[in-house]
Amino acid sequence: MRLYPCDRYPLPLPEGHRFPLVKYRRLRERLEAHAVAGAALEFIEPHAATADELLRVHDRGYVGRVLSGGLSAAEVRRIGFPWSPELVERSLRSTGAAVDAAAAALEDGAAASLAGGTHHAGSDFGEGYCVFNDTAVAARELQARNAVRRVLILDCDVHQGNGTAQIFAADPTVFTMSIHGARNFPLRKHPGSLDVPLDDGCDDAGYLAALVPALAESIDRARADLVLYIAGADPYAGDRLGRLALSKEGLLARDRAVLAATRGAGLPVAIVCGGGYCADVDEIVDIHAATMLLAAGWG
Repeated sequence: MRLYPCDRYPLPLPEGHRFPLVKYRRLRERLEAHAVAGAALEFIEPHAATADELLRVHDRGYVGRVLSGGLSAAEVRRIGFPWSPELVERSLRSTGAAVDAAAAALEDGAAASLAGGTHHAGSDFGEGYCVFNDTAVAARELQARNAVRRVLILDCDVHQGNGTAQIFAADPTVFTMSIHGARNFPLRKHPGSLDVPLDDGCDDAGYLAALVPALAESIDRARADLVLYIAGADPYAGDRLGRLALSKEGLLARDRAVLAATRGAGLPVAIVCGGGYCADVDEIVDIHAATMLLAAGWG
């Protein structure tokens, strides 16, 4: 399975910043160890998303302000990262990784970005550590290449994909399903094609009971040619921001359900990582690595 890592594009963050960027390097290292042991994993440098790719989704003025460093103080606060040239490069590579993974999935059946899931970025704003919306750009780019007509975005991050829902609100060719904590960020949720809100403390059984019918409904209604799967680690019980109570086994069962449903429908799947905010970064890496290895058919 082709993997597109972005950890070679770090961000200079203020001391004490709580976003665990180190998880991306440790995830690549963990998966490289599995590749040495025999897992069929290929690591490929992602391209930097182009202006044409970004402008199929994002407002020209917003893109220009990000690239030039012209964001307002309010826009920077909303994103949550200080602006820097490194932020621009990282955001372009992370977005390009989703495009590359989507194209590879069409050829191989499955592929993954080892970053991304930037679902809070809308057409003309960034938010919640998201600058550009990687899955939205990937969907639009593959449509522009005439590689697909319809796309299904399955968002299993603990936070609702408000930016993705806003971008595709008037577009029936992209179906957005989000299963998320009802009382979690963002406070104002933009309705998607199918939203599945969960109560605080939802456990493995409750999550899967809600997810499985939502997958069936989404696949039936989307009539998609490609699935983009945001496999967030943050529904985990140990996550600082999650407010749900899934175990690692429950998250792996989630991944199995997604892959079984999509493969059963004959749909290629491109995976992006989504969130994960455990104090112990290795807990996040365990979850993301398990997702990737399952998709690759290893172990």
